[in-house]
Amino acid sequence: MAKSPQNTVVLPEVLDLDSLDGVRDGLLAAFDRGAVTVSASAVERVSTNALLMLLSAGETARRNNTGFTFTGATAPITAAIERLGFGERFAELTKG
Repeated sequence: MAKSPQNTVVLPEVLDLDSLDGVRDGLLAAFDRGAVTVSASAVERVSTNALLMLLSAGETARRNNTGFTFTGATAPITAAIERLGFGERFAELTKG
C-alpha cells in the first residue's frame, strides 16, 4: 500500500485478512495528517472484513469531522459492495 503526498491511501490488489493490518496502519497514519482519500483502483479481490474496516474508518472520520473519500472502485470491489448490501453506505463515502 502506498501513500501519495495528497494523503491518499492506495489499497492493494488483494484486500484480504493478510493485508488488513497494513491498510489499517496506513489509514491511521493518514488520519494523523488530516483528510483521507482511499483509492480502490487496484483492488481485484476483497474480503468482507476489509469492507467493514473501510466503513468503520469512514464512520470514525465522520464522527471526528475529518474528510474521508472512497474513490476508484473496481468491478470486483463494486460487486462485493453490492452483494453485501453496502452500496448506500459506500455511496456516502464517495461524496467525501
